[in-house]
Amino acid sequence: MIDKLDKDMIEALKNKEKERLTVIREIKASMKQAQIDQKREMNEELLIDVVSRAIKTRKESIREFEKGSRQDLIDKTLFEIEILNQYLPEQLSKQEIQQVIEEAFQKVNPTSSKDMGRIMGIITPQLKGKADMKEVSSLIKEKLEQR
Repeated sequence: MIDKLDKDMIEALKNKEKERLTVIREIKASMKQAQIDQKREMNEELLIDVVSRAIKTRKESIREFEKGSRQDLIDKTLFEIEILNQYLPEQLSKQEIQQVIEEAFQKVNPTSSKDMGRIMGIITPQLKGKADMKEVSSLIKEKLEQR
């Protein structure tokens, strides 16, 4: 994915795709900053963290733009999210996510919502970057409430 990022940056430069180039440069800068701040090596995991965080921020922005009825900004932000999604692993279906949750429930055998942290501890490494963790969290809460 990191190689793909570099190739896409060169391609965007050649094709004068300004918006795409801006997003790619932002990813690269955020990765470099995270590498320095967190003393981590530049790898796929760091890329997934950076891209996931960027998508989350943009989704929050979209909610604010909707309140202000700014369709132009919503469209621009959705385009950026589309570009960012290219650098994440393939997203799991809701059914696959629920299967992972079910397996975690069988391991932990939770009795109350206090076990949420233990369940997330098992699930997060398996789903990070492959699913929206906010959605995963709400599915777990829903399942805990049913018990």
